[in-house]
Amino acid sequence: MIVVCLDLEGVLVPEIWVEVARRTGIEALTRTTRDEPDYDKLMRYRLEILAREKLRLADIEAVIADMGPLPGAAEFLGDLREQHQVVILSDTFYAFARPLMRQLGWPTLFCHRLEIDAGGFVANYRLRMPDQKRSAVEALRGLEFSIVAAGDSYNDTSMLAAADAGIFYRPPASIAAQFPQFRVTQNYAELAAAIAEAAARLPA
Repeated sequence: MIVVCLDLEGVLVPEIWVEVARRTGIEALTRTTRDEPDYDKLMRYRLEILAREKLRLADIEAVIADMGPLPGAAEFLGDLREQHQVVILSDTFYAFARPLMRQLGWPTLFCHRLEIDAGGFVANYRLRMPDQKRSAVEALRGLEFSIVAAGDSYNDTSMLAAADAGIFYRPPASIAAQFPQFRVTQNYAELAAAIAEAAARLPA
């Protein structure tokens, strides 16, 4: 059995923090894992900004409520799920992702959790586990699944490397250049073809 593991933001939905930055005018929140490979450093930076700007979870949820999947994402995911088991591996948070998962037909999602204080502010975050994308892929391979993985950023590269086949989806050129071993795709048709080609080479 082949399992396809996909990143969420940048692959199926827009970057949530970038959209929050756009809606609030807080330019500093545009920084993502495409810019900062150290996830803990990035999240500490984000939490400091949220505290300084007095943004509550409800403010972020209001932005997410107006978001939707990337154009064509729901159709791509629906077609993919007819062919393979699919697991979404993301460094977002369940509180952020739930409205978007509804629009994608409730695929399986592994991500992290936020700690919210009594005032509704984001006080901290809790990783499900360190490097959870890679660990999830390794665990699935340990269960005798063959894995094809796709992502777009630094925090996806260990997942791609752990999979039987790793594919980039619309990565920044600078990241693609650092990891030339991963095939680069630029649209859902290319990604679907790359997944199908990789799956055909793997034991079912």
